[in-house]
Amino acid sequence: MFDTTGIFDMGIGRPAVISVELLTADTATAELVDAFARLLPQLSSSAPPLSCQALTAVIDSPANTVLIVQNRADGAIIGTLTLVMVCTPTGVRARIEDVVVDSSFRGLGIGEALVATAVNRATQRGARVIDLTSHRSRAAAHRL
Repeated sequence: MFDTTGIFDMGIGRPAVISVELLTADTATAELVDAFARLLPQLSSSAPPLSCQALTAVIDSPANTVLIVQNRADGAIIGTLTLVMVCTPTGVRARIEDVVVDSSFRGLGIGEALVATAVNRATQRGARVIDLTSHRSRAAAHRL
């Protein structure tokens, strides 16, 4: 179901500590579809729910890597990010898309761990440019 990327204790030096596992999704399970149904509205109120078929298409695209963060205490998926790699005539480019951490787990460094992992993977795969954009109203995302 998932390829393990790493286990992290988040929030060290902050009020809460949580142990999470950063994974690469390779199959659109019911659990993952449910997690996206819960997380995407926290990112965008206009994002339509993803069916299992739609999420499978995202995961199966050779250009995409879907990273997720799972709470080790209860197995809940509490964050996600999609890394998109594109080969262009001027070189490999990467885009970091749809970064979202469940609102009850924000401020613990989970988003930062997701982005750092994506940047590392993009760099390892030869990306000359890595883009991450966010709406100007998302102050917390800009701090990332």
